[in-house]
Amino acid sequence: MRGSMKAYKSVALDSQKTLASPYKVVQMLLSGALERLARARSAMEQGKPAEQGELLGATMAIVAELRAALNHEEGAEIAANLDNLYEFIMGELVLANSENSVERLEAISGLLRDIKESWDAIPMEQQQVPA
Repeated sequence: MRGSMKAYKSVALDSQKTLASPYKVVQMLLSGALERLARARSAMEQGKPAEQGELLGATMAIVAELRAALNHEEGAEIAANLDNLYEFIMGELVLANSENSVERLEAISGLLRDIKESWDAIPMEQQQVPA
């Protein structure tokens, strides 16, 4: 039953991503990264290294997807800054996992929250990407 529920959620998420604007997809990715980081922190505090590693790996995959989606042509300086920040976050995730560092996870969460808050503050008329 759990496997079929997981598959359903995966299909539902894929459908949302297909129908969502690029702006909304980034929102979803940032939310997903923050949610997985919170769960990884809980696993870390509970001494569940396998779950911790799986969740941090999922967070890294999301950050890698965010990084790959950057438009360096249109967003030049901002894209370059975000690229550097995402690269830093990836390194910090590795260190947080190897050191079992809740402090590093908190710092990463703070950075991703700041990015998400900035992204969420983009006015509606600027969220639409021309076809």
